[in-house]
Amino acid sequence: MAVAEEIDNATAAGTADDAEKLPFIQTPMGRNFVRAAGAAAIVAILIGLWLWNKPPEYAVLFSNYTDRDGGAITAELDKMNVKHKFSDNGTAILVPAEQVHDIRLKLAAQGLPKGGNVGFELMENQKLGVSQFLEQVNYQRALEGELARSVMSLAPVENARVHLALPKPSVFVRDQQKPTASVIVTLHPNRMLDKQQTGAIVHLVASSVPELMPANVTVVDQAGNLISEQDKPGAGNAKLDEQQLKYVKNLQTQVIKQVESIIIPIVGEGNVRAEAVADVDFAQIEQASENYKPNSPPAASAIRSQQTSETNGNGNNANPGGIPGALSNQPPGTATAPLNQTAAANGPNAPAPGTPPGALPASGAAGSPSHKESTTNYEVDKTVRYEQRGMGGLRRMTVAVVVNYKRLVDKDGKVTVKAYTPEEMAKINDLVKQAMGYNQDRGDAVSVANSPFDGVDKPYEAPPEWWRDPANLPMAKDLAKFLITALILLYIVMRIVRPMMRPVFKKIDEINAPEQEPEVPEEEVDEGPDEALIAEEELRKMEENTARGYRENLAMAKKLAVEDPRIVANVIKEWIGAND
Repeated sequence: MAVAEEIDNATAAGTADDAEKLPFIQTPMGRNFVRAAGAAAIVAILIGLWLWNKPPEYAVLFSNYTDRDGGAITAELDKMNVKHKFSDNGTAILVPAEQVHDIRLKLAAQGLPKGGNVGFELMENQKLGVSQFLEQVNYQRALEGELARSVMSLAPVENARVHLALPKPSVFVRDQQKPTASVIVTLHPNRMLDKQQTGAIVHLVASSVPELMPANVTVVDQAGNLISEQDKPGAGNAKLDEQQLKYVKNLQTQVIKQVESIIIPIVGEGNVRAEAVADVDFAQIEQASENYKPNSPPAASAIRSQQTSETNGNGNNANPGGIPGALSNQPPGTATAPLNQTAAANGPNAPAPGTPPGALPASGAAGSPSHKESTTNYEVDKTVRYEQRGMGGLRRMTVAVVVNYKRLVDKDGKVTVKAYTPEEMAKINDLVKQAMGYNQDRGDAVSVANSPFDGVDKPYEAPPEWWRDPANLPMAKDLAKFLITALILLYIVMRIVRPMMRPVFKKIDEINAPEQEPEVPEEEVDEGPDEALIAEEELRKMEENTARGYRENLAMAKKLAVEDPRIVANVIKEWIGAND
């Protein structure tokens, strides 16, 4: 027993010496800490390797650039040792996301990208001694670039180019020429320019160039379609534009809707088909006419003005008369008696005494006869007509209607079809005419036919069961996906998470459980023979423990002598020192 105790003390002393060297690592907490540190180091190494091998995240640096700008940008990126790549369609340059803003500022300092169009910045660096012709060319280039930028600011336009033809000014009116312009626009996918937007581009360019008329501006899209033709006089009226076609379509749709809405309640849903064709006049007519009718009969005519002139002839005309010459210039004759003075005064052609006044002189009397003139002006019929008709007038409407046979169901549920009677078809025809606004003078036409529809009157088929219905197949797939996901999650919880958390829950239950005093078994009161047996059993156990302890100590001493002879030597030295 003494030897075993010495060996145990020596072993404890050696262990204490080693514990003094590494006190924390030998403890259970130290070993757990080392394990945790190792696991953390492994995880950190794996994360570092993943981040190291992960490609950088790229972002768009520039997009929709020209080929010239793209080459200059990539050359500068190569000089700055910046990794870059192109998008799938090659319309964008990608660089690492954390360097996008820095690279944009650096490239902007070098004037990149320059863009496909140059503006008035072209006039900033004019060299000394530049000719007037070159200045005019640069000004035209700058004006074209600024107009192209303005057109590109519109939402549907992706890119634009403007060409200006500016003639040289002339002092002669007959030699003066008006400027012209051409605009080529590249539209975004699935976008188009309507009439108003095209007119806006035309007027924008025309208003930016002196003496440029909107009729001299041409706009073409990337497909080569002339989209400014509708704005030119005499050209846009030759064809229907989009708005006119839309108006015709809406008019036909409205007529079809009216016809079907009044016929469907009679024949049933799905038993009528109608189509309409509208002939619309989009011509703008301005007419001025001036018509003259023949004169009306005199009795019914209206007098506008009337003039009458009458002259009476007389021999005693105070004015000189006769044949000019010496005879007519003779002095008056000798005076006569008063009785003959009247005759002499009135002349030889004077009427005889007693002749009633107003009577004409004798046929043989000399003198000029009386003269009378009358002029009458009548009103002339005149019609002046000015007529102006706007476009969009309906010239003719044609409607075709097909009505399905009547569908009759007997008591047994059997379906039969039957044609409508002529009286019923006549009523339907009248309803169609009233619904479409039939006008015979306009030349409208209506055709109503009664014919069976193919595939409409098929026998009734019961719907399939819900598990055979193809419409329920997508819902079944979604439900199966959810069930599989739920089963996988349940398996992970029951087989992995729950066993891992079971010790934790058990420890929590032990901590939360109330402390219970150990139950002490009641000692049974026995008599003497039982106590003797207990004493013998205890003595036997003590002997067995002593023998077993001796054997264990001896085996430990042998093992220790083989594994660590230093400790055995120390024990022997202590023994020798004690004996001395």
